[in-house]
Amino acid sequence: MDNPKLALHKLGDLPFSDVPLRDLGQPALERANSFADAKDRNVFLAGRLALQHFAASLLDVDPTRLVPDYCCPRCGPGQDHGRPGFMLDGGPAALAVSASRASGWVLLAGVVHPAEGIRLGADLEAISGIGFDGFDGVALTAAEKVFLVSIPAQDQARQRARLWARKEAWLKMMGEGLRRNPAELDVLDRPGLQDVNIVSNRDLPEGLVAALALG
Repeated sequence: MDNPKLALHKLGDLPFSDVPLRDLGQPALERANSFADAKDRNVFLAGRLALQHFAASLLDVDPTRLVPDYCCPRCGPGQDHGRPGFMLDGGPAALAVSASRASGWVLLAGVVHPAEGIRLGADLEAISGIGFDGFDGVALTAAEKVFLVSIPAQDQARQRARLWARKEAWLKMMGEGLRRNPAELDVLDRPGLQDVNIVSNRDLPEGLVAALALG
């Protein structure tokens, strides 16, 4: 049975000294070196290390046995981006994983020994980072716009971010990213999508929303 496991960590509190950065793979290190800002570079590396530790904990193996294997539907395997995966002792690890960063936090999701074809997508969003002039017009379907205007004004920012997290989670699961027009993807009641409000028996930090897609 596919039962996603979730974890949420504050990136600044993750000292992964037992995993050398070289174990993140050359594509990730090259991407890290492309960041002009050291803070952005460190956040990226911390997120990758967090995912590797998480995957190792789910498989009950030493993190150094895992080799990152990211695959982009357009670019193919061996990328610094795309759907995350890992090789274990020379073969694909029996794991589906996803990760998302926002406001100094990282949300991790994984399914051990997933059924054939099972895909996973997780997204974490800061409510304050969603919404700009014209956002609803380019990001929401007609039904989602009707839903937003039907709720109290003070709740609309959270609900807008919730809808966006659902879209991002679904698009990650499908491997499409924003190559698909989000305004054509209705996520109000789409099967396989769920909001994430509690991780490891605690509420999400204030100001964050999250979603999980599995299918």
